[in-house]
Amino acid sequence: MMKILLVLCCTLLLTSCKENATNTLLNTYQQRLANVLEITPADTLPLNLPIYPDTRSLKQPIADIRMGLLDAYELRQCGLFQLIAERNSVLGKVQDQTRQLRYEVLFLKQLNHCLTMLNSNSTSELQSQLNDIYQQKQQQLPLVIWNMVFTGKEWRHQLLEPQQFGGYIETVAAFNYLDTLTTTMTSQNISQALVTLTPNHIEQLLYHQQQIHNTQYLGQLFYSMAQITAELNTITAQLTQHENNVICGKNINQQQAQYLRNVFYKYYVNDIQPYLSKLQSQYQQLQPYLDSLYTTLIQHHDQPPAMMTLYARYYFQGEVQRQFQQATIEHVSYWQRLFKRCQFKVGHQ
Repeated sequence: MMKILLVLCCTLLLTSCKENATNTLLNTYQQRLANVLEITPADTLPLNLPIYPDTRSLKQPIADIRMGLLDAYELRQCGLFQLIAERNSVLGKVQDQTRQLRYEVLFLKQLNHCLTMLNSNSTSELQSQLNDIYQQKQQQLPLVIWNMVFTGKEWRHQLLEPQQFGGYIETVAAFNYLDTLTTTMTSQNISQALVTLTPNHIEQLLYHQQQIHNTQYLGQLFYSMAQITAELNTITAQLTQHENNVICGKNINQQQAQYLRNVFYKYYVNDIQPYLSKLQSQYQQLQPYLDSLYTTLIQHHDQPPAMMTLYARYYFQGEVQRQFQQATIEHVSYWQRLFKRCQFKVGHQ
């Protein structure tokens, strides 16, 4: 909990207004630089990003587990019979992926309780069947979580390019919780974990689903980082292409270089660079949860779709950030060269 609070307190919520303003600033920045160089601004090439796979290729089949002896007295006494009846009701059969996961976790917890109620020395058919089901359900749980995260409507929309840019706090909390739940539910000591699992823990899953239902922050974060990377690379390439045309030296009119420096400070240093830092900071807060969640689930996956592996490497495992950082470094390197060549002091003049 302290980790979540620290993340929330140390970061700022990015809004759609800020994102739009930054796009405008980048365009203005490029146009002002082009004006000084007396050239036409270059067009940014269309993005070529990893495509998020369709639901059909991602969804993992989960075999139904049939139980006999459902009217057994022991099942009624330990509460498992009632849980199964709710799952087999009309509403239970059409529940979404998040509620399906909720049911599976509750089922395992109740089944674990039933097994402890049965005589440990008993070799009854019921106990043997329950032990088999417990093992099968435990093995299926990572696939249920996978289906919820990567094919469930609410969670899937987080990973697609959305129409708005808000919900950072909700997204951090949701994926932090989901990563913790996944690690717990796929651990070797799942029986012990189930004992300490309370109804409130289970309901948190539905709470987080509701919180992210109206936000699509994560996809917009990914898209914005990729788009800004492409735009910054375009600006840097054009500046580098005309670098030798900017005259500097003693007893030489350096007015053009001075104008470029002014544009750099006015647009990039004052507004663009601080926003890029916030964007990177928020990605760095989210990336460990995403990578941990994906890495944990993929261990239980026989053969993930190639497109998902590519998508995860780019977004979850940091390639988008690496390219983002590289674009920033190369852009700043141009200005360092110009300042050194023209003997400009660092800082506003």
